[in-house]
Amino acid sequence: MTKVYSFSVWTLVALVVGNAVGAGIYTTSGFALADLGSREWVLLAWVVAGLIALMGALSYGMLVQGISESGGEYLYLSRSIHPLAGFVAGWISLLAGFPGAIAFAALAFETYSFAAFPQLQSLPKDLLAISVIMVAGSVHIVRTKSGAKTHEAIVAMMLLVLFAIIIWSAWKFATVPSLPVADARPIAAFSIFAFANSLVWISLSYSGFNAAAYVAGEVANSKKNVPRGMVIGTLLTMLLCVAINAIMIYGAPYEILVGQADIAAVSAQAMGGVAARRVVEVVIAISLLTSITAMVLAGPRVYSKMAEDGALPRLFAARAGLPPRMSILLQVTTAVMLVLIADLRSLLSYLGFTLSLCLALAVTSLFVRHWRLRERPTSVWYPWAPIIFVVCTVMFAALSAVNDPTQFYAAIPTIVIGGLAYLISTKSTLNFFGNKSGGCE
Repeated sequence: MTKVYSFSVWTLVALVVGNAVGAGIYTTSGFALADLGSREWVLLAWVVAGLIALMGALSYGMLVQGISESGGEYLYLSRSIHPLAGFVAGWISLLAGFPGAIAFAALAFETYSFAAFPQLQSLPKDLLAISVIMVAGSVHIVRTKSGAKTHEAIVAMMLLVLFAIIIWSAWKFATVPSLPVADARPIAAFSIFAFANSLVWISLSYSGFNAAAYVAGEVANSKKNVPRGMVIGTLLTMLLCVAINAIMIYGAPYEILVGQADIAAVSAQAMGGVAARRVVEVVIAISLLTSITAMVLAGPRVYSKMAEDGALPRLFAARAGLPPRMSILLQVTTAVMLVLIADLRSLLSYLGFTLSLCLALAVTSLFVRHWRLRERPTSVWYPWAPIIFVVCTVMFAALSAVNDPTQFYAAIPTIVIGGLAYLISTKSTLNFFGNKSGGCE
């Protein structure tokens, strides 16, 4: 049967940018200002986090060059370390990883849409959030290429608006004497702990760098094009994050920005009045929409690969040339259910900790394949890119767990339940993973 390739390099770039450029880049700096005390340290944190994400993208590129199928962390851990490790990673994605992030983005989309268009506030609570999830699922469930093209168009629209905002802001900074806003306060003393703590949250805004790896099996010449798409997408994301946050933190007085969750809206209003604030609220809503469509596109590929291996019922597998429709329905249904659960912020806080460990473990599999299977990546960035990424990611996760131990405690039952589900799955499926598992023999 002829292999069908649905995604171009631009689709992969759009997938990375759409996944990464969400609410985080518009909200995190307000809290980072409170922690770090100076604009300069906040901007440095965005640059450092971007470089770490770039190391992650280079590392995932090496993973794709070794295993060029769809499936992400589930696939790499299953094939390189052990099926149990892969199953737990897939279980976390299935249980709440993608659906939880989609639900959170949908709820934030509803909040910003209500702010930008007050007439929508008459709608019942959660209706808009649920509707946007269902629309995203409908777009991707019909045809893979049409879903990808729709996502590309939304990302292109977002990028055009963001670049227009950057150009307008540059003009304002060049022509308005009071901009950039001067800070009479001396630069705060550098605190490595505060800096690292801010990096934990800022790094979440770059966490979509690996999105293209989930669809690698549907990309022509994937060993070349997927790494290229991830690196280009991550560099573009870094450019946007640094530029947008520089505009925000220098566009208004420090005193009205520090600790503000809606720092983008506050800064926009200071620079251009209520009209500018409304534009930014619309842009944030569009950015959240790209995150939703990106995750609805990427996530089901994990469940589909699990079904192919026998870790999930066969009906969740994709047929050649068609999107994984039952997996998309599963993810959309789970996300809609999570929208109805309160305190999603706490859910995502714990997921950020758990999923960051999955990322680090997946990159660690590069060393496992090198040592156990004698497969050394040919990239000039090996081994330094994976070492930097793993060390920094684990360090940030540890700092996050120290600050909020409930994340660690909440991750334990998820992993235990995933392990039990794996045992049940292996007993109920005689040929679980079969001869194609490729795990460490």
